[in-house]
Amino acid sequence: MRYLCSDHIKFLTYIDFSFSNCNYMSYIKFDKSQVVNLEYSLAREMIRTNRAGSYSSTTLVGCNTRKYHGLLIVPVDELGGERFVLLSSLDVIVVNKDKSFNIGIRKYKGDYFSPKGHKYVEDYDTDDIPSRIYRVGGVILRQERLLVHYEEQLLIRYTILEASEPMKLQFRPFLAFRNIHQLTHANLSANTKVDFIENGIKSRMYDGFPSLNMQFSTKVEFVPVPDWYLGVEYLEEQKRGYDYSEDLFTPGFFEVKAKKGDIIVFSASTKDEKASGLKQKFTKTVSGKIPRDSFINCLRNAAQQFVEKRGGKTLIIAGYPWFGAWGRDTFISLPGLAIARHRLVLYREVLDTQINKMKDGLFPNMGSASDPAFNSVDAPLWFFWAVQQYIGHGGNDGWERYGTAAKSVLDAFKNGTAFNIHMRENGLIYADAPGKALTWMDAVVNGIPVTPRRGYAVEINALWYNAVCFSLEMAAKENDKKFSKEYGKMPDLIKNSFLELFCD
Repeated sequence: MRYLCSDHIKFLTYIDFSFSNCNYMSYIKFDKSQVVNLEYSLAREMIRTNRAGSYSSTTLVGCNTRKYHGLLIVPVDELGGERFVLLSSLDVIVVNKDKSFNIGIRKYKGDYFSPKGHKYVEDYDTDDIPSRIYRVGGVILRQERLLVHYEEQLLIRYTILEASEPMKLQFRPFLAFRNIHQLTHANLSANTKVDFIENGIKSRMYDGFPSLNMQFSTKVEFVPVPDWYLGVEYLEEQKRGYDYSEDLFTPGFFEVKAKKGDIIVFSASTKDEKASGLKQKFTKTVSGKIPRDSFINCLRNAAQQFVEKRGGKTLIIAGYPWFGAWGRDTFISLPGLAIARHRLVLYREVLDTQINKMKDGLFPNMGSASDPAFNSVDAPLWFFWAVQQYIGHGGNDGWERYGTAAKSVLDAFKNGTAFNIHMRENGLIYADAPGKALTWMDAVVNGIPVTPRRGYAVEINALWYNAVCFSLEMAAKENDKKFSKEYGKMPDLIKNSFLELFCD
């Protein structure tokens, strides 16, 4: 229920997703007493991705507790490819019998929550998609939320289950337009004007951003009341010792008349949508979802969230919301995310994308798409392990496709490459670069590695031994005499040196 991290799903390599067809209704379920208890519900978070770099995340009751939370967060190529929060939240106000009930919720200074929409939650379910049911007087309202696959579009469907008489619904969007790692504040540089589009408006608060198009499946009236809501606080950021207060902008609110049985779909997208097709699009998107009604289906569902297909590239995200596509995590988690789901095509697409990004025998580790860092000595060696798993699970073209790249990695390590990564006379790999953390223990504070691992690292050399042995095995099958002659004596040398250095 917390944040997606590909390391947590590596074990899926050893699980065949087809072994269980059991159905357990409401596998993930929360009762009303849990949801309305903020101490409980604010500690439970949901995150969904569109499989193309965008995501939506908040707590069970819709109260954002992190700067990384929001209803629509998208990557923006014009701003370096990093992710930006466009739509932070959406308040829904039920107007019934001349009384207004806001089912939204935000935290302000002094543990003050306003509005307090959580108290109206009647039920919460997440079998197919996150769904909340609110009871407000004589009105029962169901809210269902999803992201459209491979599109930067959030859809929220509202269904009036019960209403004793005609009523109104008001929708007030809260905009951020800022990097996920930063916070925003009221300022005069923001463009607070909006343009009218079909059944809605569009807003672009700053240059370089895409427009946020907010539309409805039915005709609505937009009431412009531009304002900044000051001092919205994020509890988890406060606990972490980071800045935790920001200001959110709202351009006004939408209003629509409604009655029992009405279905209204709200869309937030980076492109202008056809309003008449929003209901059908929501229904079609839901039909393709894997129901989270069993443990295995929850794993299937989670496994899909890490895959990002965008701009002709297929990446594995190391973890939402703050990680990117790290080479090490990609190769370690790929068998569990692809082979376990019988997705060899996906496996190849990911490996091909990584190879196209390879430089001097190294794969990108951290950094952005426009400014990658190659500071990982183990990622290239995990690449061999990933190719081994591919071949071992039916990828008969594995060495034909990836042999050239594998040999280039071996040559780079043997002859020396960046960050002083090189093979010494004893056959072992040595790596040492001032101020750099080159292994999986990669935390750096003020330019100093938290866990310095200069020189020989035990797992690096274990992976190096595996890479050389595997490559020789493949070369023998291909009758590659030149490679076998060059590397043939290295396994014994590496083995003996390894035992002498690490096992005495």
